[in-house]
Order: sequence, then structure tokens, then C-alpha cells
Amino acid sequence: QVQLVESGGGLVQAGSSLRLSCAASGRTFSNLVMAWFRQAPGKERQFVAGITRNGGNTLYADVVEGRFTISRDNAENMVFLQMSSLNPDDAAVYYCAARPGITVLPTSADYSHWGQGTQVAVSS
Repeated sequence: QVQLVESGGGLVQAGSSLRLSCAASGRTFSNLVMAWFRQAPGKERQFVAGITRNGGNTLYADVVEGRFTISRDNAENMVFLQMSSLNPDDAAVYYCAARPGITVLPTSADYSHWGQGTQVAVSS
């Protein structure tokens, strides 16, 4: 089993930056593809970014490309999402997700482990 715990959410003004963290435990972290998803009220869960096991490859949703950066620290069992130029459309609960495998996949059904989420709110 894998346990994932997100942190770093909060209320920020439009144009600000925020860094989310996800701490993983319970399984060899370096064997896991990691991703961030988000879900706004009344909307489906949406892929945000993903990173391969060694951090060598990343994938971003078009709406965050160039503004968000995903990274990981395998020595600390952590994955991060650095968000900049936030706008009200970025407001959502952000979830950390993990899947055994090699490829970053942008669909939530492909991820077997999820954190509880952290709320991000952006005021205009």
C-alpha cells in the first residue's frame, strides 16, 4: 500500500505562486509514477501534471503548461507542484496520485493511490 499526504494549499491572490507538497510512504517511492490532479466543485477530476519514476520526463495539462512545474525528490519520498501566475480557474482541491509503472498517464482511472487532497483558493 501507498499512503499519500498533500500539504501546502491555501488562499492566494490572482497572480501569486504556491507550492504543493506530497509525502509518500509504504512502498518504494522510486517505483511509482506520480501525478497531480485537481477537482473544482461540480466538475470532473482533471489531470494537472505527472512525472516519471526518475523525474526524467514530465507531462502537463495544456491549461497549466508554462505556469506549473512538477518535481520529485526520491531520497525524501516527496513530490511537489510549484504553481505560479495563479488565476481563479486554478481554484480546486488538488490531489496527489501514484501508480506503479513507467508512463505518465493523464487519466485518473489509471492511478491506484490517492491522497486526501489540499484546497487551493484564488481570489481575483
